[in-house]
Amino acid sequence: MANFNIDAKAQQTFDAIVIGSGVSGGWAAKEFTGKGLATLVLERGRDVRHLKDYPTTNMYPYQFAHRGALTQEIKTENPVASRCYAFREDAMHFFVKDKEHPYVQEKPFDWIRGYQVGGKSLLWARQTQRWSDFDFEGPLRDDFAVDWPIRYKDLEHWYSYVERFAGISGNKDGLAELPDGEFLPGYPLNAVEDHFKKTLSGKYSGRKLISARCAHLSQPQDIHLQQGRGQCQNRVLCQRGCPFGGYFSSNSSTLPWAEKTGKLTLKPDSVVESIIYDEQKGRATGVRVIDAKTKKTTEYFANVIFVNAAALNTNLILLNSVSSRFPEGLGNDSGVLGKYVAFHNYSARVYAEFDGLRQFKTDGRNPAGGGYIPRFRNLHKHEMDFKRGYAAGFSAYRGFEPDMSGIGATLKKNINEKNLGPWRVNSHMMGETIPKESNYVRLSKDKKDDWGIPQLQIAVAYDDNDAKMKADYLEQLSDMFAEAGFSNIRKDESSQAPGLDIHEMGGARMGLDPKTSVLNKWNQMHACKNVFVTDGACMTSTSTQNPSLTYMAMTARAVDYAVAEMKKRNI
Repeated sequence: MANFNIDAKAQQTFDAIVIGSGVSGGWAAKEFTGKGLATLVLERGRDVRHLKDYPTTNMYPYQFAHRGALTQEIKTENPVASRCYAFREDAMHFFVKDKEHPYVQEKPFDWIRGYQVGGKSLLWARQTQRWSDFDFEGPLRDDFAVDWPIRYKDLEHWYSYVERFAGISGNKDGLAELPDGEFLPGYPLNAVEDHFKKTLSGKYSGRKLISARCAHLSQPQDIHLQQGRGQCQNRVLCQRGCPFGGYFSSNSSTLPWAEKTGKLTLKPDSVVESIIYDEQKGRATGVRVIDAKTKKTTEYFANVIFVNAAALNTNLILLNSVSSRFPEGLGNDSGVLGKYVAFHNYSARVYAEFDGLRQFKTDGRNPAGGGYIPRFRNLHKHEMDFKRGYAAGFSAYRGFEPDMSGIGATLKKNINEKNLGPWRVNSHMMGETIPKESNYVRLSKDKKDDWGIPQLQIAVAYDDNDAKMKADYLEQLSDMFAEAGFSNIRKDESSQAPGLDIHEMGGARMGLDPKTSVLNKWNQMHACKNVFVTDGACMTSTSTQNPSLTYMAMTARAVDYAVAEMKKRNI
């Protein structure tokens, strides 16, 4: 019988375990397997395979029962998920429904999740900007959170490394606050977006509109063709899953690449309950997993563990990984695990119309989403009555306005003629929020999920700094719209709760001092050297840029370090 136990443990033992298969988990899998390590990837959701499991990707609008809209019943059953822009009839199968994994809202928080192989990489908006030292030096300069243990130079090589493989479209804009990358050709601004760009350049110092940088193959290179991916077809149906592999996802890129090595074991429907810590060895030895369907518990073992379950679920797993050594959660000697959670503030928009440039017969859309205004407030020094700043998206498009006049054959003829209406323009705010101890997640003391794991209790809220920043955004963008000759300018201050921005970060932050942080400069736990966190939970601050590219770069860098340390027998 003992031999059977030994054999079973051998079958459950790997060189590396990666928890989560989204943007960062997929990269960890690719890097570990590429370096020859037998790697287990655990995903709590169902299996989703590229091409095979995109059921709506080629459907026409008339093939949807409700033409893409949600029924009132679905909205009522999913008051949180249905607030997400992509939760529609064509993509809601990629979202966690509200009843499937409840959580406790100590303060209102919209937790948007995608439990499947690939995670939210099937759903993300694909915006990819590098951070700069304006971001990494922010907490030290402006006296909040703790100092980042890294600077731009530490990630510069790794940004280039992941950009070349993922495929990022963009232009060389020469901005210190938004470093250039390894770009495929950028998507051009349309006529109205270009008009707005010229207005900013002529009327405002330090304010620029650039073509948005995004993870789309505008012109595939050999490395992308080797992945089996093809050119983006500009369908702008990305949330359905792309049959061309035109945008980057774990499903079309990193996971198939890892699978080709023969070193990958992927286990969907695997809910990680906790990380196992061996008191005598003084290290983590594996993970405890509950089968999502059968509820059977299995333990898997490895020399190194990467936690990439997405920011809040990573916090949940670490907080639930208790032992005599770590009674308050794995690696939590500092007491900050679960605290200093921050997010991006997307709760303001400005809309308007433009009556010019009607000679262009296009709706103006492209998969990059239009333009991007990098942060211009408090950039070189603190000069406002709020800390940090905001970036902004900007896009222009034309809708069709059917002619409903006439009757009979005349009416039919008029309806079938597609008449373009006026240009409509809009901007959305992407504000940096300040990590605070009062913004935290913790385990519920009395509520458990279907797998017997404590539910996550979330207490995250806006503050006065956010309100002041939002007011400035609304004022400045409205003024900029007026300068551009836009009309019917409307400010929209959303009442949405935090979380709907889908960029939650922190809780297991990086830092120089083990007394005030969970991770060191390599994303490695100060107190448990063979556990690494490279998803949003690791972030010390949020900046204004979309974070996914930084997660990818950090993951590739951390795996490279971890493997080197394993060879030295340091972990």
